[in-house]
Amino acid sequence: MEFAIPTALENADLSESIEQNDSNSSLSDEALLDAYSRAVIESSEKVSPSVVYIEVTGTRSGRRQGQGEPSGSGSGFIFTPDGFILTNSHVVHGAKSIDVALMDGRRFQAQLIGDDPDTDLAVLRINAPNLVPAILGNSNSIRVGQLVIAIGNPYGFQYSVTAGVVSALGRSLRAQSGRLMDGVIQTDAALNPGNSGGPLVNTRGEVIGVNTAMILPAQGICFATSIDTAKFVAGRLIRDGRISRSYIGFAGQNVPIPRRLVRYYQLPVESGVLIVSFENNTKVSPAKEAGLLAGDLIVSFDDQPIQGIDDLHKLLTDERIGRQTPVTVIRGTQKLSFQIVPRESSRS
Repeated sequence: MEFAIPTALENADLSESIEQNDSNSSLSDEALLDAYSRAVIESSEKVSPSVVYIEVTGTRSGRRQGQGEPSGSGSGFIFTPDGFILTNSHVVHGAKSIDVALMDGRRFQAQLIGDDPDTDLAVLRINAPNLVPAILGNSNSIRVGQLVIAIGNPYGFQYSVTAGVVSALGRSLRAQSGRLMDGVIQTDAALNPGNSGGPLVNTRGEVIGVNTAMILPAQGICFATSIDTAKFVAGRLIRDGRISRSYIGFAGQNVPIPRRLVRYYQLPVESGVLIVSFENNTKVSPAKEAGLLAGDLIVSFDDQPIQGIDDLHKLLTDERIGRQTPVTVIRGTQKLSFQIVPRESSRS
């Protein structure tokens, strides 16, 4: 059997081919890196002029601050040409004074138009010329794995840019008010204290979320309120200065329903909301007025199954204020139905 021994010329051709492949691979990597970099650069350059640094003074979180002493800071972004700014409720809630700094160095006193702790969103307004509003995107266009950019002021380092991907959609996150926020975007774009209220942006420079929280000490688990929620809340806050919600006036807790009652009444849920007590103030509780008693277990509201307090909160919207609504409870071993008329929450 004979073996062909490569000649010097063939060896040179082989070496040249390997070098060419390495060169092509290197060019491909560089092109890919350049494309990624260009996407982040172009998006951040487009949105950064809309991002603001927010500094608040006054009484927050029950702590009394000294005269003019800064009590917190965060981020926000201009979303209309006439100076409306979106940020987080927890950044500005309870502040006596709010100062806003723009990227060009200008500073303005801001007016709080309204805030909604249940979605952790707030709207401010400044009176300033030549503002650059951000373009708002659409939550329905977001896909898991897509590149996103977060812009904000972590620890006071202004206009910091971080990039990552959308890790998950439709997350639920507990607001400081206790209500559950739905439709939250999870991302691994790094957020730190001070990023709160800043924009989460896609590669087209459109705002798709409002950065709101991170989980400490975990890394790469950060959250943003979807822009569709932000649009709705901002519109209501600009129009009314608040978000109206209904309430039925009791304190409750989630408890399991005895299995024999679940089977006997063919209930679609295995847990419900136990009425522990009714609100103790000058108002009449709509639940008590309807005939409900402490110890009743709510399993249905407006013909929707109720497994826990979060299910009930989702249904207590402004559309149900003053509207007679059916509620089903288990009292002892009896299944009873009542008509309740929710009222407007005074905290809204």
